[in-house]
Amino acid sequence: MDGTLVDSEKVWTISLADTARRLGGELSAEAREAMVGSNMARSLGLMFDDLGLEHDPELMAQAEQHLTDRTGELFAAGLVWRPGALEALRMVRAAGWPTALVTNTLRSLTEKALESIGREHFTVTVCGDEVPHGKPDPDPYLRAAELLGVAPESCLAVEDSPTGATAAERAGCAVLVVPCDVAVPAGPRRVHRGSLLGLTADDIEISYAQGRGERVA
Repeated sequence: MDGTLVDSEKVWTISLADTARRLGGELSAEAREAMVGSNMARSLGLMFDDLGLEHDPELMAQAEQHLTDRTGELFAAGLVWRPGALEALRMVRAAGWPTALVTNTLRSLTEKALESIGREHFTVTVCGDEVPHGKPDPDPYLRAAELLGVAPESCLAVEDSPTGATAAERAGCAVLVVPCDVAVPAGPRRVHRGSLLGLTADDIEISYAQGRGERVA
C-alpha cells in the first residue's frame, strides 16, 4: 500500500518527524530511509536508536500512540495515488485475478486508508499486526496466499521497498519492483519497472514468468 499504491510514505515522513520532535529530537534521513516498508515495532526501534533513547516500554508505547493518531489524521485527509496505480488495480480485477493488499501498516490505519482508496479493489487484506512477524519476514505474504487459497509461488507481489521485496521473495512469490522513495536492489525473483503507468495484463504475465526464471519469447 504505502509507496506502491498511494504516496503515503510522505505522510509517514510527517508523522514520524512529529513523533521524533515530541521525543525531543530530529529524525535523521538515514533512519527515515531505513524505516521505509517497515512495521511499527521496527520503525520505533530505529527511531529510539537514532535519537539515542533507551527502549523504555512506556515511552515507546506513548510514541506509538502518537504516531498512530497523527498518521490516522493524515490518512483521513485523503491519500494521493501513485502514477498508474488505480488503473493497474482496475485492470487486474477486470482480468479476473484475485488480489490481496499486503501491508505492514496497522489494521486501524489501513481501514482509514481503504476508505480513501477503496476496499473493493481487494479480495483480501493482510496487515502488519495480524501476523507473527511483519515484512521483511514472509508471514504477511504467506497469510495472503493462504486467504486467497493459492500457493505463494503462484503469486506476483508488487513492491516498492527492499523490506517488502525481501518479504515477498522469502515467501516464494515472484516480485514486480516499482521503486518509490528508495532504491531496491536486484534479486533472484525480482523484475524492475519504472512505474505502474500503462501496465497491462500481458505485462503482469511476463513479469510473473520472468520472476519465476522462465524464458519469455
